[in-house]
Amino acid sequence: MESNLQAQLALLRKRIEKVDARFAGGPTAAHEPEDAACLGGEEVETALGRHWEVTRHYDYDHTHGHVRVERLRGLAAKRWVYLDTETTGLAGGAGTMAFLIGAASVEENGFVLRQWFVREHGEEASALASLAEYLSAFQTLVSYNGRSYDQPLLETRYTLARQRTPFSRMEHVDLLYGARRLWKLRFASCRLVELERQILGHERVGDVPGELIPQLYFEYLRTRRAGKLKAVLEHNALDILSLAFLAAIIPDVFDDPLACQLQHGAELSGLARWLASQDRLDEAADLYRRAVDAPMADELLFRALFEWGLVEKKRENATGALGIWSDLARSKNPYRAEALEELAKYYEHTEKNLFMALECTAEAQGLGRSSELAHRRERLERKIAAGERKQQRL
Repeated sequence: MESNLQAQLALLRKRIEKVDARFAGGPTAAHEPEDAACLGGEEVETALGRHWEVTRHYDYDHTHGHVRVERLRGLAAKRWVYLDTETTGLAGGAGTMAFLIGAASVEENGFVLRQWFVREHGEEASALASLAEYLSAFQTLVSYNGRSYDQPLLETRYTLARQRTPFSRMEHVDLLYGARRLWKLRFASCRLVELERQILGHERVGDVPGELIPQLYFEYLRTRRAGKLKAVLEHNALDILSLAFLAAIIPDVFDDPLACQLQHGAELSGLARWLASQDRLDEAADLYRRAVDAPMADELLFRALFEWGLVEKKRENATGALGIWSDLARSKNPYRAEALEELAKYYEHTEKNLFMALECTAEAQGLGRSSELAHRRERLERKIAAGERKQQRL
């Protein structure tokens, strides 16, 4: 156990050294103190003390991956604020502090990001007060997993600082949930940095890993050298920039699904599944139809077809559902048994064709035995036998 811990610590040290090398300031950097001034920005004084702030401006012609900030111009009228924090621990809790808070908005001249840096614990109250004043100009908070992490953490910090939380009056749009609905079938991970690469085309080079960020801040507190934190501020800025670009995509897709410009079948079927869960069955059927015609892995295609059949069944479109399940039943695929079982239900309850129902049940049972299929088969056989005895009496 101890040797494993030592190995992990050694690995962390190596990764920190790589970050340090990337942001080193030259041969004398190890001997000269690097205070917060090396991060850019300035010291800000409030009624509650002092803290450090950095402002970044991205013109509309700035490119992030294969998209330009120009794409965000339409969000300016919404008065949304995009927020992300870097903290002293990833688990949260009352002992975790947000030592860096980034918040940004789309303005007339581009995308403007502000970062509040707490150089020591005594500056937290000042930074929180300044953040609250900044947030007063906005109506909606936009985050990525902020509903579960960033907002509760900051609310706790405001309470401990005996300040009123600025979030109680704000709506909160957490893009994580919409992102998972759209992309969890297509990508192995829906982490923000992964969607940044896959959707926006931005590949981070030399980015500091999130799990190292608390350690870098603790090292700063020990040494008072802020040079390594340049990477942390850059990490935070990239997160918020990507967050804003996703905010230009995800909400519009769910506001008007049929007008969405999604091209991949996995995305379309993910959206269709959400519509079905909301009982918006006509829209769901339309999206499933588009999904199966779009590029998609075979396994996801069969899944989309089966789910589309269930939607048609709920719409009481027996012909549509029967056609889909019949296609699935004729080919080798992971949903063949389920399709045969649905066909058995249809023939038993709608067509009253017990022999066809039994045939479908027996075929499904051969693909994968289950107690439910066995009970169905026994019931059908009893019904058929009873019908035959009745015929003989006649």
